[in-house]
Amino acid sequence: MDLSQAKHAFITGGASGIGLGIAEALAERGLSVTIADVDSERLGSVIAGKGDRWRGQTLDVRDRAAWAQAKAEAEAAFEPVDVLINNAGIAPNGQSFASMDPASFDMIIAINLVGVFNGVSAFAAAMAARGKGHIVNTSSQAGLTASIPGVGAYTAAKFGVTGMTENLRNEMAQSGVGVSLLCPGFVVTNLTENTIKISGVRREYSPGAMPQSSVTPAHVGEMVVQGIADDAPYILTHPGVWDSMATRFAELRQASDLREREAAE
Repeated sequence: MDLSQAKHAFITGGASGIGLGIAEALAERGLSVTIADVDSERLGSVIAGKGDRWRGQTLDVRDRAAWAQAKAEAEAAFEPVDVLINNAGIAPNGQSFASMDPASFDMIIAINLVGVFNGVSAFAAAMAARGKGHIVNTSSQAGLTASIPGVGAYTAAKFGVTGMTENLRNEMAQSGVGVSLLCPGFVVTNLTENTIKISGVRREYSPGAMPQSSVTPAHVGEMVVQGIADDAPYILTHPGVWDSMATRFAELRQASDLREREAAE
């Protein structure tokens, strides 16, 4: 998408972290931005002093009625949304599936997966009707390959976002609307703090368990801008992703080759 022709971006989880990094990168390209977030206090502090091309929208991405209202208010302020960034999410719960609290599983799926669908449901049809726009859905490297223990519910949600986005890209291709899948690796943000606010649960990390990274939300914002301009199907933020998927794809190839050999006999 030619961002010089875009006027308005709507970013969920936009009051901090990757969402704010994307919002700032798009604003630098001249877009008006609506940043939506469940944390109204942080939202207000971010918007203060940003100027009249920024607005905040309190939004729980699980609330479909609130999505309809958020869309109406955002577009009344800044015209139709050209760029939708479905970025809001919470962190893994640290629990294995065998011992997981079902309520924790439901919350992770509701925010990280269903919340993305709700954003698509709110905006995609109007974008397609106009024949213009771009949607970026935030998955994760955990949405490309099974991750470490304790990340299972998060991985399930992010695999769902991956599949949804790949299908959505195919569905929207004829309408002139681009779709990209953002798969961040570890980026230093306040995701854990936000997760505690929403769920009331703190995941404890063992010493040395947290990965180190020099990739910042500002870096990711620039990567997303480039991905939108290139209509990239996938936007990765870190090296080494293919290596992490190699075993999975090798095993899939082995299973596929077995059926091919049987069919040839």
